[in-house]
Amino acid sequence: MLPRAPLLTARLCLRPYEPADAEAFFALLHADRARFQPSFPDRLQAVRTLADAQTLLGTFADDWRTGRFYVFGIWERATEVYLGDICIMPQQKGQAEIGYYLAAAAEGQGYAREALVATTAFGFEAIGCQRLLVRCFLSNEKGQAVARAVGFAPEPPPKRPLWFRNSDALSRICRLWLTRKVEAT
Repeated sequence: MLPRAPLLTARLCLRPYEPADAEAFFALLHADRARFQPSFPDRLQAVRTLADAQTLLGTFADDWRTGRFYVFGIWERATEVYLGDICIMPQQKGQAEIGYYLAAAAEGQGYAREALVATTAFGFEAIGCQRLLVRCFLSNEKGQAVARAVGFAPEPPPKRPLWFRNSDALSRICRLWLTRKVEAT
């Protein structure tokens, strides 16, 4: 089990949620519900009330203990204001997927990039991942720009059978990958 330790950056504290964070967690999701709906429908479905938020934070702690899912709340260090959330979910074959969101007021200040850099290091170093994935809608240019700024590169769209080409579900998603640099010995 990985220790539930915070990740500190120049301006941010990324730390596993505590039960006392439920109110701030719920308030941010509730305030930006319409904006988050397209990208985080499962999270919003799970958190409809403050009680749901408390339950989900408990689930996050359980997931951390089992290594299934690592979720960090993002706080500004200087003000201790809650800004958003970033998580990393290990998958098969040394891969993990990272997802993140910020409050509308926190966007455009480099916080997502700073949080992604710290989480990427956590994924490669603490978890031991070899490849990291960020997925977002093609229309989410800000999300893609954040991932690219950290070094993630887009994956070419997969070749689909002729019978599947009329479906645009996959074509609306951008998959960006970052592979761990292996140092030559």
